[in-house]
Amino acid sequence: MVERKGERVRLYVRGTVLGYKRSKCNQYPSTSLLQIEGVNTSDEVNWYLGKRLAYVYKAKTKKNGSQFRCVWGKVARPHGSSGVVRARFRNNLPPSSLGARVRVFMYPSRI
Repeated sequence: MVERKGERVRLYVRGTVLGYKRSKCNQYPSTSLLQIEGVNTSDEVNWYLGKRLAYVYKAKTKKNGSQFRCVWGKVARPHGSSGVVRARFRNNLPPSSLGARVRVFMYPSRI
């Protein structure tokens, strides 16, 4: 076992799943709404457009030697003016993901 020296480094920004895109009487589970930590305006969202997302969760059974599974997605566009973003995932996020954490990775970069 390799021992880690120093502080743990996080290579992603945390986000929270707020819910699905919806209207008064319809819900669109193919588009999820996320709040990214430290992003409070639609101008700040621009840097995150196109960035990769990972919803990591724990399952009961092991697959490929791990109980952890991942659903990948990407930031699509801003939603409103308060820093909320719309995101599309390869598979729609399950209802159990509402309120859960999402990892927002720093790639692909447009710098």
